[in-house]
Amino acid sequence: MSFIARHSLWSDDQQRAAAELPKRLVADGIELVRLSFPDVHGILRGKAITPESMPSALRDGLSLTSTLLMKDSSHRTVVPVFTAGAGIGMPELQGAADIIMVPDPSSFRRLPWAPNTGWLLCDLYFTDGRPVPFATREVLRKQLSRLDEAGLGFMAGLEVEFHVMRLVDAGLTLADAGQPGRPPDVTLLHQGYNYLTEIRLDQMEPILDILRRDIVALGLPLASIEIEFGPSQCEFVFRPTPGIQSADDMTLFRSAVKQICQRHGYHATFMCRPALPEVMSSGWHLHQSLTNADGDNVFADREEATALSPLARHYLAGLLAGAGEALAFTTPTINGYKRFRPNSLAPDRIAWGRENRGAMLRVITGTSHAAVRIENRVGEPAANPYLYIASQIACGLAGMDRAQEPPAAVDTPYQADAGRLARTLEAALGELDQGTIMREAFGDAFIDYFLMIKRFEIDRYNLHVSDWEQREYFGLF
Repeated sequence: MSFIARHSLWSDDQQRAAAELPKRLVADGIELVRLSFPDVHGILRGKAITPESMPSALRDGLSLTSTLLMKDSSHRTVVPVFTAGAGIGMPELQGAADIIMVPDPSSFRRLPWAPNTGWLLCDLYFTDGRPVPFATREVLRKQLSRLDEAGLGFMAGLEVEFHVMRLVDAGLTLADAGQPGRPPDVTLLHQGYNYLTEIRLDQMEPILDILRRDIVALGLPLASIEIEFGPSQCEFVFRPTPGIQSADDMTLFRSAVKQICQRHGYHATFMCRPALPEVMSSGWHLHQSLTNADGDNVFADREEATALSPLARHYLAGLLAGAGEALAFTTPTINGYKRFRPNSLAPDRIAWGRENRGAMLRVITGTSHAAVRIENRVGEPAANPYLYIASQIACGLAGMDRAQEPPAAVDTPYQADAGRLARTLEAALGELDQGTIMREAFGDAFIDYFLMIKRFEIDRYNLHVSDWEQREYFGLF
């Protein structure tokens, strides 16, 4: 019996998709299939195999080294994997042991930009069939299961801001290598500060049109493309989708955009605030609501169209109460905290408002019950989608379990008497470490693992002598 069958790793729908997949590879002329999983940073990693190897992968998965789960954002393995328990109390990972990457056959895509290439999203398991607890897709799946047990489903819509620039120098000389290597040199596609103007849209249209065609061909639910305020900055908006799909879509979208731009002589970055003149920060606004078994929006009050239901108020209160703990997941990079500035359309404190874009949580009632939702404006586009969304569900469920009520809405969010968001990643990790909501939802093992990975990132940052320090002190002292 195969590894996948022996451990019952696929649903009936996945089994049917797997049975059809070999025929689809032939019909689509596929010559290579990329099998990828999202690591702790939301970066896709994996292997590429030939169609002839696919039957084996659909029976037993593919083995790969577990050190791929132990890397910080510079791709350094930051745990002592050759010590007892791999340095993190996990004997299954000691000695850089293998884990098994199992494809999700229902996720198959043909990549429009890569000739004759297919793609499959994967899940990670130990050799005994247990899910790897550090696999972030599994972390989200557990939170969705908690909602399902309550008879509820999750809906999310994505608004993703990012920068697209023309590539001048990719940084591929021998001297450019490193962990990390030298960033590329770029030039702007437009000068910025013409928010939503058609002329700026037309300036970016050559690459945006290529992105649009390929993103739609992938089957992602693109709704609109917009010119943002800053130089070379744009936003893609996606229609709401249920369950894990929004996280899967965001993961594929970011990877696709970077690959497509690279092939056409551009550079796309989801870094929150690049070190470029006159730059504007990019955010990732997550619109969320819950549905019942009939698919109805349970955030809407059936008696008053502009009001939240009691369940939605509890969920909102949970998002506020857990915001400090969740911040390390919504904003997981050092750079992301340089976005939180007063009056900048990015929040600086933990508050909510009705139709108020300065508040961390913006309640939108819209024109119909189906449109009622909560928009979290704190996230950065570099966040791991699975952890960002899982943190929202965990906080919302905690508020529902305790029947919490939110404080009053704010009208002036940058002057509100409300708790402040952490100003650094280091402070946010401290709140996560000391909190209880995320530890109860994700488990101590995952939280401690995440803290260890991110603290290595902070340690490297604190040891780096920055341009600011050189300018500030080199002449003065």
